Amino acid sequence: MTEWLLSAFADEAGGGIADQIRALRENGLTHIEPRGLDEGNISEYTPSQCRELRKILDDGGIGVSAIGSPFGKIGVTEDFAPHFEKFKRCVENACILGTERNKKYSFYFDETQSHEQMRDVVMEKLERFCDEARKSGVWCCHENEKGIYGDTPEHCQDILQSLESKIKGVFDPANFIQCGVTDIPAAYTLLEPWIDYLHIKDCLISSGKVVPAGKGDGQILTLLRRFKEKDGKRFLTLEPHLKVFAGLEALEQEGGTAYTLKDDYTYPSNRAAFDAAAKALLSLLQQV
Repeated sequence: MTEWLLSAFADEAGGGIADQIRALRENGLTHIEPRGLDEGNISEYTPSQCRELRKILDDGGIGVSAIGSPFGKIGVTEDFAPHFEKFKRCVENACILGTERNKKYSFYFDETQSHEQMRDVVMEKLERFCDEARKSGVWCCHENEKGIYGDTPEHCQDILQSLESKIKGVFDPANFIQCGVTDIPAAYTLLEPWIDYLHIKDCLISSGKVVPAGKGDGQILTLLRRFKEKDGKRFLTLEPHLKVFAGLEALEQEGGTAYTLKDDYTYPSNRAAFDAAAKALLSLLQQV
């Protein structure tokens, strides 16, 4: 039987860690995937900063689901050595923060390079990430992302199958849609054996616009029902990515119509967008 553990990229709620914890707690979310923090991106944090962060999170009753790191988000031909050194420190930070997951990507390449040409070097670098992380009991969790090697279900399968005992998968339906994938349940079926957790982010096929969960073409309700078939504790990580229109609140107070003119999923602040995304997810979970 599945036990949902609800996490989020709380930096999208705005503010520093105190504001992020408040947004999580007030929306009934128990975990965070730390990314943007008071002292910068989580990948820049030192072990001492992470120990302080752990204390703040513990005091706030918030756990860490995964490290929302940017590792693997560089060009495949860029200098790998300094990137790898930062990654090693981030593995230590994952242990300090009490998580066994470190999210990552599979490298950018340009239009002059093909997947076939870049495959071997991508796999070699990913395996180095994985081997280093497993020394500390941490899993590299690969996210499908636009413009990287693993940008389609087939290329994600190639990664996850090739490094099967060393890597886990993060399934992001909106990112697949933005890469031209239209059958999200079929993509899930292909990758299901390796999926460790889901990013809750929905999207419209027609425009590529991110919308609240259940309002787009990501088949989020279907995915949740399928994902619930897995046993044990399973993370769902909310990644709102909703549009914020800074002048919206003032216009509405003046009786303007900017809200309806733009669309129903534009919000006056980061916190309002985060709250709307959380509400949409909780509504879907009630249906599941």
